[in-house]
Amino acid sequence: MQGKMGEVKRKTLYFTAPRKMELREETLPALGEDDVLVETICSAMSAGTEMLVYQGRFPRDLETDSTISALRGGFKYPCTYGYACAGIVRDTGAGVDKSWQDNLVFAFQPHASHFICKPDSLLPVPQSLSPETACFLPNMETAVNLVQDGAPIYGERVLVFGQGIIGLFTASLLHEFPLERLVTADCYERRRSASPVTSHSSLDPNSSDFRKQAMALLHQAADLTFELSGNPSALNDALALTAFSGRIVIGSWYGEKHAEIDLGGAFHRSRIKLISSQVSTIAPELSGRWDKRRRFDVAWKALERIKPEKWITHRISIHDAEAAYKLVDESPQETIQILFTYS
Repeated sequence: MQGKMGEVKRKTLYFTAPRKMELREETLPALGEDDVLVETICSAMSAGTEMLVYQGRFPRDLETDSTISALRGGFKYPCTYGYACAGIVRDTGAGVDKSWQDNLVFAFQPHASHFICKPDSLLPVPQSLSPETACFLPNMETAVNLVQDGAPIYGERVLVFGQGIIGLFTASLLHEFPLERLVTADCYERRRSASPVTSHSSLDPNSSDFRKQAMALLHQAADLTFELSGNPSALNDALALTAFSGRIVIGSWYGEKHAEIDLGGAFHRSRIKLISSQVSTIAPELSGRWDKRRRFDVAWKALERIKPEKWITHRISIHDAEAAYKLVDESPQETIQILFTYS
């Protein structure tokens, strides 16, 4: 069924080849009876996953995301990507509850000025949050999942590699726990300065005495370590700095990046547990009590507490998206979170 607004054109960002993209104008199809039309206000760039797509370093045989309808299918050029849009419902099909009209919503959608979807793929944004804050929902949900998979214990010593936006959220959640010590590491000073720990507890992993500094702060070793840097070689530091029978939660997606991991030394006798953590699913041991809806509720409340707008370093028009990706690719030390605007 045709919606009230008639023909709608949109601008959609396409990745066309490694480090190449274009903004295409497209005409949206007529609005179906069970569809809604959303006009995007802003969307967040993922400096991790999206950079692998931008750089052409994604596995060609891996599905984009089987749990999100807008992202199903494999990685191949040309493709759209992105999963953090906030916008306003501008039109509804005849079969849709009219209470959706003009609501602020979040959607796991690629970067585009408008999109059509089913209402059940949208999440209403709490009235206490702005569209910009809503764009951080996937990052916060990921951080909640990481902390749940790590299951920190009262009085533990915890180390977090990577203070990009996922690492900052994870460290912020961990900072709420009664830990003995929380230490973070990132190679970029701007991100270390943004870390919720005290200044002397956020370290440069590239410094010559990093392991010595970390061991001193951790009182020899971490009970729980998170590898969120996107750099697979950081796993060697994680192994060296995690205590006997400790846990290492690996939340980074490395794509086609490889590194030699030293499993022939102390690791062989360490009983360290390596835990793969990814937000698309709930850990089996929690799935009897937790589902995606409950985790979203927790993430929304955490966004209210942590107020992540302070980590937005750049607001860039979608028309200048190519410059934004080039900035993250060539000067990542200057950025934390980039937000695309559509007005």
